[in-house]
Amino acid sequence: MQDPCQIVRKSFGDPIAEDLRFVVKSIVGEENFIDMQPNRSNNYCCGGGGGFLQAGLKEERLQYGKLKDDQIKATGADYCIAGCHNCHAQIHELSEHYGGNYPVVHIWTLICLSLGILGPNEREYLGDDLKDVLVFHPETAM
Repeated sequence: MQDPCQIVRKSFGDPIAEDLRFVVKSIVGEENFIDMQPNRSNNYCCGGGGGFLQAGLKEERLQYGKLKDDQIKATGADYCIAGCHNCHAQIHELSEHYGGNYPVVHIWTLICLSLGILGPNEREYLGDDLKDVLVFHPETAM
């Protein structure tokens, strides 16, 4: 799980990082949660925040993000969970650019999926193993 810089490192610190972990572990199961090293207030920035995504410095942003991509790959996790849309966009691009091809999913997507309210058109970033989980198909409900 990516610890977003704005709410963890720059604002609320480790207590909010623990809250995020509680939510994610409640959804995916503690046995399926793999933490990056380092993590919480010491986690590496992905390089997408603070306007960097919109700054037009794509090569520099991707080069900076290589550290994050390596950190994610080292976990061996099937997914990277992001709580911030800037982190999500940057990490998704890092995964494609550096060939990690790990899906990056928003925390809200997992929350909605776990509640059975994630719509069929909101599954773009889910891997094949989750794309059809709890999807209501009107044609099969008759």
